[in-house]
Amino acid sequence: MYDTYDLGGTPANEPCAQLGHTEDFSRINRLEVECYRAAITARFGPPPEGCTLVVLTNRHDFGTYYTLGLKVWEVARNEAVDAYVAEVEDGLGSWIEAGFTAPVRYDDGHSATAPRSLDEVILGAMMTTRPAADGSFPVSDFELLNGNLAAAYPQIAAEAKARLEQVSA
Repeated sequence: MYDTYDLGGTPANEPCAQLGHTEDFSRINRLEVECYRAAITARFGPPPEGCTLVVLTNRHDFGTYYTLGLKVWEVARNEAVDAYVAEVEDGLGSWIEAGFTAPVRYDDGHSATAPRSLDEVILGAMMTTRPAADGSFPVSDFELLNGNLAAAYPQIAAEAKARLEQVSA
């Protein structure tokens, strides 16, 4: 058996796609959930063995929407899993807690404008949280966020590094 914790579709205090209101809802909702998975990973690291971040399907009278969940297998419960659950259970309050900008803008409250791809959002967070030329981080949390993202998304980390080398050249 397993327990599942619903972490929401985006950070709690951020606007998000609204079922029945947002144009192209399904695509925008899925993008936000995948970006939220990356943001949770940036802030708290990848889940330890015995749990995983999953996309939850929620059926509603108006249609289906998705949220991010943490699935925890009971047989795998240990101190590391319990500590991770305690850290991520309340999710994030804002995108900036993970060094992210919102993947979608909602200028009129429900129409999504300027959606970016998951890779663009992660690359932006890596560039925002990058170290200075001397290797130091201007904000102490940036080292954690950048390191977690680099470990989870090595291809995007390589792209960020290449872009920085081009700028420095």
